[in-house]
Amino acid sequence: MSHAIADQPVVEFGHVEHVTVHFDELDAMGILHNARYAVLLERALTPYWAERGVSFTGGQLSAPDVFHAVREFTIRYRAPITGTGPVGVHFWLDHFGTSSARYAFEFRSVDGAIRYAEGTRSIVRLDPATMRPAPWTDAARAVAATLLRPATVPA
Repeated sequence: MSHAIADQPVVEFGHVEHVTVHFDELDAMGILHNARYAVLLERALTPYWAERGVSFTGGQLSAPDVFHAVREFTIRYRAPITGTGPVGVHFWLDHFGTSSARYAFEFRSVDGAIRYAEGTRSIVRLDPATMRPAPWTDAARAVAATLLRPATVPA
């Protein structure tokens, strides 16, 4: 089930998920705390993959691709998110390799007019027994193909 609160905007590539900023995520100035951006990105990515059969539900992995670790997270803040309510998270894949993937993302106002932040998040799929990199399944590759930024779209 999607956490969307409004019709999803049409984008050239990737996906936009609306997530909600809650009061307890704000700092003393009423601005979204910087550490919460990673959590909100996770809240945007999770329903996208879950709706396509890749989730962690009832204490169980629905697919081996759910077992992955974040290798790197970068973010550049452009404008503060002030107050509670919905925010749009536009995400896509810049890279989907044998065992790794790199998302790019933007946090925007729901109407898309304000860009609050942008960045990347790299992950590595792991084998649960060895904790070493493992290849993505064909099912994950099929979902990832829906998120890949076309080479014809400038970065």
